[in-house]
Amino acid sequence: MTETHAPETHATDTHARPRRRRRRILRITLLLVAVLILGAAGAGWWTYSHLNGNIDSVDLDQAIGDNRPAKVVANAQNILVLGSDSRAGANGDLDHGSVSGARSDTAMLVHIPEGRARATAVSIPRDTLITRPECKDRDGKSVPSAKRVMFNSVYSLAGPACVVNTVEQMSGVRVDHFVEVDFAGFKGLVDALGGVTVTLDRPMSGAKGGLKLDAGTHRLNGADSLKFVRTRYGYGDGSDLGRIGLQQQFMLAMLAEIKKQDVLGNPARLYKLADAGTKSLTTDSDLASLTALSDFAQSMKGVNPETMETIMLPVAYDKVDPNRVVVAEPQATQLWDALRKDEKVPASAKDSPAKG
Repeated sequence: MTETHAPETHATDTHARPRRRRRRILRITLLLVAVLILGAAGAGWWTYSHLNGNIDSVDLDQAIGDNRPAKVVANAQNILVLGSDSRAGANGDLDHGSVSGARSDTAMLVHIPEGRARATAVSIPRDTLITRPECKDRDGKSVPSAKRVMFNSVYSLAGPACVVNTVEQMSGVRVDHFVEVDFAGFKGLVDALGGVTVTLDRPMSGAKGGLKLDAGTHRLNGADSLKFVRTRYGYGDGSDLGRIGLQQQFMLAMLAEIKKQDVLGNPARLYKLADAGTKSLTTDSDLASLTALSDFAQSMKGVNPETMETIMLPVAYDKVDPNRVVVAEPQATQLWDALRKDEKVPASAKDSPAKG
């Protein structure tokens, strides 16, 4: 009798197929994870490179040389903040684009004491007659010293490094860093924040194409914010000194908005703000990277805009040209001495004969 055997089923084949399927799924999963990781890394590198590439820089030590004040208090910081009214590039469409050239429309020396819990911002009136030191211009050519030149003409003639040199020579204060933001960058920063809130105690008339606002609280977008900080004839006495008050008010409002939104703790909002800001940003070479700017910003987190002191450099009306002002003494010397030594600014140093 012949035995008939059923087809043999190997247990090894039955168990092998699920194992091969699981290994294939695992390989696909690992591949997808690898792609996602590489994609995220690539996006992160692109973001970092993109923001870094936005920043222009100037090597202050190379541009100025050795003729600089000594630093008195090691851990205190002095940052010169410039608002440039260049009409080049994207700025040409903003606010009277037919005006040629470029000037430092806003200049503030921000002193941050050791401990970095507060700050003092000193605005330098653009119409101040000063002595410009010998400088190198943007092309490295020598620019001779000159007396009784307007402060804001230094930028247009010789660039930001010469402005830093001028401030250092007139104050004796070592400038650790400088940050310059032009028109388009300023507008972009405000729009990236979603606007900034300001409060007026009197109407702004909108004279000479300026902003027209009623007294009270207003939320300003980037374009209107630019008009706000440049308003001269439509508010107060119509002088450049009066405009400084608006600029200081807006700076504090903007810092308060950044703090309120916790921008440093919100990566998406921080990127949006950084992208807008770095597109029109020029700094000294020590700050000219995303890492350096981020580290510096983090170190400033303790500074509260509500306790920030804003001061105008004491000036008096010039006796020869009443449309210009000159540095008032001894108030200015008292002010600069206090900042240089990281001391409280005395009340007498804030008394400007020309009020604005």
